Amino acid sequence: MADDEHSRTPAADGASGGNSASAAGSAAPAAPAARPAAVRASEGGRRARRGRTAGAPVRVTADGLAMRGRRGMVYSGVTFDVPAGGLLAVSGAGGTGRTALLLTLGGRMRPTEGGAEVGPFRLPGDLRAVQRISALGIVPGVNELDPALTVREHLGEALDLHEGMFGRWRGRAQRARHALERVGLGDLDVTLPAGDLTPEKAQLLGAACALVGRPGLLLLDDVDEGLPLDRQRALWERLRAVADSGVTVVASCQDPAPARGLALELRLETPR
Repeated sequence: MADDEHSRTPAADGASGGNSASAAGSAAPAAPAARPAAVRASEGGRRARRGRTAGAPVRVTADGLAMRGRRGMVYSGVTFDVPAGGLLAVSGAGGTGRTALLLTLGGRMRPTEGGAEVGPFRLPGDLRAVQRISALGIVPGVNELDPALTVREHLGEALDLHEGMFGRWRGRAQRARHALERVGLGDLDVTLPAGDLTPEKAQLLGAACALVGRPGLLLLDDVDEGLPLDRQRALWERLRAVADSGVTVVASCQDPAPARGLALELRLETPR
C-alpha cells in the first residue's frame, strides 16, 4: 500500500509508477510503434460544468497527473484521453502505481501535480463530485468481496448502499439481475458464495455490484490476476461489452496484450 498523506482511502498499489499512454483497439486506431508515449487530450473536448444524467458514460482525461507520497513518487506524468464509453487498460509491473491511479480517477486519492477531468468535474478540486459519478469494482485492500456472502447478498448490499430505504423492494430482484446481465453473468447461480467463484467471475461480480449505482465511470483493479491468457482475453471481451452498455471502464492489469484490439492502453513506468 502506498503510504501517502494525500489519500482519501487507503492506497492499494503500494509503490511508484510512471507514465506512458497509447491508443489501441476498436475505440481508436492502433498506435504505431514509433508514436510518442503520451496521448494528449484532444482540443475542444472539454465538457461544460453541468449536471450529468445518471448512468451516462463520461469522458476521462489526464494531463501530467502525478502523485508524491512520503516515500517518493507514486506515479508521475500520466497523460491520456478516454472517450465516453471507452475502455482503458492500465498496465505496468507491480509497484508502478496502477491502483493509486485508479483511486485518483475515482476521487479517492488526491494527486499532487497535474490534473484530470472526469466528465464535467476536475481533479483534484472536485473529489466528492467525482466520487458520486464513479464506482469501484474489486480493489484489493480497499473494496473486496466477502467469500462467505452469496452473489445475491453482495448485490443486495450494493443496492442498499445506493438506494437506502426508498425504493428498496420495488423491482429489486430485477435490478440485481440486470446488473449481472450487463457483465455477462445473467445465468449465474445467485446462491453461490463469492468464495466459490472463479477469479474471472469474481471480477465480474465486483463490476456488477458497482454498476447498480449507475456510475459514469467504472474502475477495476488487477483484472488479469490468476487468469490464463485465453481467459484474460475473454474477460477483456466482457469488459468491452460492459463499456458498450453505457459506462466508461478503466481497468488495471499486468499484461495488456490480451486487451489489444479491444481497449486503449496506458503503460505506467517507474517515475524518476
